[in-house]
Amino acid sequence: MTQQSPQTAQVEASDFSIDADWNGLFIDGEWRPAAGDETIPVENPATRNVVSEVPAGTVADVDEAFETAARAQEEWQEVLPQERGEIIRDVQHLIETYHEELTELLAIESGSARPKASREFTSTGEMMHDVATYPFRMTGSHSQSKVEGKENIVKREPVGVVSVISPWNFPFQLSLRAVAPAIALGNSVVLKPATETPITGGLLIARLFEAAGLPEGVLNVVTGHGSEIGDRVASHPEMSAVAFTGSTSVGRRVARNAAGAFALPAMELGGNNPHVVLEDADVERAVDAGIFGSFMHQGQICISINRHLVHEDIYDEYVERLVERAAELKVGDPLEADTIVGPIINEAERDDILAYVEQSVEQGATLELGGSAEGLLVEPTVLSDMENDMAAACNEHFGPVAPVVPFSDDDEAVELANDTEYGLSASVHSERISRARDVADRIDAGMVHINDQPINNEPHVPFGGTKASGMGRYNGEWIIEELTETKWTSIQHQPRDYPF
Repeated sequence: MTQQSPQTAQVEASDFSIDADWNGLFIDGEWRPAAGDETIPVENPATRNVVSEVPAGTVADVDEAFETAARAQEEWQEVLPQERGEIIRDVQHLIETYHEELTELLAIESGSARPKASREFTSTGEMMHDVATYPFRMTGSHSQSKVEGKENIVKREPVGVVSVISPWNFPFQLSLRAVAPAIALGNSVVLKPATETPITGGLLIARLFEAAGLPEGVLNVVTGHGSEIGDRVASHPEMSAVAFTGSTSVGRRVARNAAGAFALPAMELGGNNPHVVLEDADVERAVDAGIFGSFMHQGQICISINRHLVHEDIYDEYVERLVERAAELKVGDPLEADTIVGPIINEAERDDILAYVEQSVEQGATLELGGSAEGLLVEPTVLSDMENDMAAACNEHFGPVAPVVPFSDDDEAVELANDTEYGLSASVHSERISRARDVADRIDAGMVHINDQPINNEPHVPFGGTKASGMGRYNGEWIIEELTETKWTSIQHQPRDYPF
């Protein structure tokens, strides 16, 4: 297998624009049409204009991608670790080089305002830097044996072919957080991006790895409708592991399919994340965190704040300041530099958000701000007098909505925080770190952040949830464990006595 340096690869800025030719699947190192004739329009959610088209892949295309990946993986796992790490570094270099083009592409396809797009690329770059070290972190162990003259060796090997099914909200980062580790560890990949973001979640990544010189067949990208090819991608017999990020309802189906194929599922699913503000908290600091945690990327983040749980003694002050800050946020086209809140991804998601707000008001909540939309631009919305079982609080609303629920003491705060099927992320604010830590320890979530908000990710710490928020963990040693398997080899150095 040979690779091509990104410095010598024929890459231009225009290759990463929305006007580039994206109408091809990437299989076995080639851009090719789908087996069928159908294409999928890619729409700009801010304007609803069709900006590109991608192929609607078929089951036959999926089968070809997996068969190709299986063949390529056998050779790829033998490539020297430093060469696999160099591929990752070259992709990271390309991301940094074409940062502006990729930012614009994210804005046009996924509605990402500049603060969100910048955070997505920064976080991805940090991750890629860490992932480049993974080939040298596939460490094993050596142990003694109870049998005389025997040596025990345990080592890690690639699992084989990894299926990646990624979402539309952080399409670039959440695709690469599975694709890059899988490739670095010697696996091959079949990537199925979300139908709404097939470019930034899939075809763009293929173009980057192609430019970095990744050998043919190691990465394959099939765009298409999840309803038509999703089950096959999640259950293909050549697959050894599946990494899925998305809703809990779809995740359950993916996990069932993966189990049927005896493949390990790594699942990051939905969340209903509480932002707990105790009465001794710095209110201004808690509100600043709450604004970011609720309105970053229009609230379309699995780890965004879904509920503000605020002590009754500071409740009114908190709501007043939250409304003031939310009213200042610029809503508009994400291509405009000062936009903070961009469009919701599609009409169905928008309608769900507005329905949750309307139902909550009917249930007795007070609409303090927002509650309406112009096209796909939903106004920053604040709801007070909320209860935990009202629609915008008990559902993952996935929009720019901040329901504020009062509580009377720490025990009630914990009870409310845990009163959900989800357990992804949370935050707790208090001037007393020991008290905040006590509350955090009692919240049933995979990640809890003190005097911050729930949207956090670092490449060297475990990322994932409990309960219906998923299984497995991403990042560092945890994703290395997910995407490798252990093998025990024993060596009998001298003749052994057997009982017969």
